[in-house]
Formats: sequence, C-alpha cells, structure tokens
Amino acid sequence: MAYDNALAALADPTRRAVFELLRTGPKPVGRIAEGLPVSRPAVSQHLKVLRDAGLVADRADGTRRVYHIDPRGLGALRAWLDQFWDQALAAFAAEVDDVPTTEEESR
Repeated sequence: MAYDNALAALADPTRRAVFELLRTGPKPVGRIAEGLPVSRPAVSQHLKVLRDAGLVADRADGTRRVYHIDPRGLGALRAWLDQFWDQALAAFAAEVDDVPTTEEESR
C-alpha cells in the first residue's frame, strides 16, 4: 500500500515541515534548510525519505538538486483519505435523511 510509506514519512515533524515548505513551490536543499532548525545534511536525509515515499521528486539544476512535491505520490495518500471523507459524507446524508422536516413534525 503506497499510502503506508507516505504516512510513515510524514509522521516525523521535521519531514512534515520540509514537505510543507515545498507547498509554495520547488526549492533547493539550501533554501529548505534555511527555515529549519536542522543541518543541511539532515534536510537532505529527510528529503531522501520523502522521495522514497513518493511524496517529493527532484531535478538537477546545475550542481544542485531542486525538490518539489510529487502529485502522483499525493494521489495514493489522498485516495486513502478520501475513503474516510466519502464515508463521513454518506453518514451525514443518512442522518439528514432521517431528521424530520418542520412540516413532518407538525403533523
């Protein structure tokens, strides 16, 4: 299950912070590390875990790597989360259908 790796990768607060920094667009490791209380090599290790989980991808830009969120990796995680949303909406709809309207209450 692809979402297992994504959830495990995002369980670490520093990795979540790295991932959230990429929300605004692609960034090299140095820019990501600027906003975090960990070293640049540590950020690289966190990015490797996120990449292995399919949540980020990278591309070469000269001698540096630029990382971005990989929408394909998010797809598996979102599909897994959506099943809970679908169930919640179905339960809500069933509850609403069971609540009598004002007109029915006055009878």
